[in-house]
Amino acid sequence: MTTIFIAGSITIKHLDVKVQERIMNIVHQNFDVIVGDADGVDTSIQEFLVDVNYSRVTVFCAGDTPRNNVGNWMINNVPTYHKPGSRAYFAAKDIAMVKAADSGLMIWDTKSTGTLNNVIELLQDKKFSWVFINKLKMFQAIKNVNTLESLLERMPPPARLKADTKINLNERVGALRSREQQMALLAEWVEADATHA
Repeated sequence: MTTIFIAGSITIKHLDVKVQERIMNIVHQNFDVIVGDADGVDTSIQEFLVDVNYSRVTVFCAGDTPRNNVGNWMINNVPTYHKPGSRAYFAAKDIAMVKAADSGLMIWDTKSTGTLNNVIELLQDKKFSWVFINKLKMFQAIKNVNTLESLLERMPPPARLKADTKINLNERVGALRSREQQMALLAEWVEADATHA
């Protein structure tokens, strides 16, 4: 069964109609949904899923008890050795959700490093995501490093600097580009080898 990781920026408190429609597409296809337990978008997503009476939901949390579980859904408690309440503590659940998901739906304010990190983690796992750019009211598909770089162009310069400091953004984008170039080179090599065989 397909599992969709839905998350977004903590600063976004309400789901745009376009996001609601996209979530309804997920619901109509009976996909499994995994969501975090934070305030902001996580809670808004949970409230929307309760409103449409959707049960195929799992709430991921770091530690023993979720901060929010509006629908009393199944809980996935992610173990972490990080200090409770720290960024790393909560990031552990995000990494677990990336690993459990087939793809992602991210609602982004063009500044949040947590949401951006989820997009990058999905891409590193060769999983695509749809990013809803909240202030532009539009979706962007992230399937490779080029589409990621196009998304990053929408960030204000101070947010981009902050992301580079917090999540090593430039280094990670460079690593993704290098991997994609190497994979393309290997594919050409295999194809050339097959033609000469």
